[in-house]
Amino acid sequence: MSRVKPPPVVLGNPDEIESQFYEALQRGDIEKLMSVWSDDDDIACVHPGGPRLIGPEAIRASFESIFGNGVVNVQPEKVRRVLGHSSAVHSVLERVEVMSPDGPQSAWVIATNVYVKGAQGWRMVVHHASPGTSQEHQEIIEMASTLH
Repeated sequence: MSRVKPPPVVLGNPDEIESQFYEALQRGDIEKLMSVWSDDDDIACVHPGGPRLIGPEAIRASFESIFGNGVVNVQPEKVRRVLGHSSAVHSVLERVEVMSPDGPQSAWVIATNVYVKGAQGWRMVVHHASPGTSQEHQEIIEMASTLH
């Protein structure tokens, strides 16, 4: 007997979707992670240094593989937003904690998250991540120390 999939939760804005996305990464929760994505066949994901993945099945498989190595300790550090009536683009600086032979280290990733508003509310349609550099980290430090 097949189980009926519950309808996705309607979330109010792109910030809520983004929060759920990063929480799912931190917990290794594939169901929660996939619930923030649109079910459109043309959704796309690019992991740092990886190929373009198209469609829910390919994206799910890639995150299942990532979660097979454990959770992703990632924190969005800096978000720049462009919000329209039915679309939003977030440019995010992500801090990823990774274990190295010398102990825990921070790596930086620059991500672009794109959201669209449809019948089920806001959903992610693109996550494109690229390796960052220490220059992005320095920008955060400089902004934090600048008084206005």
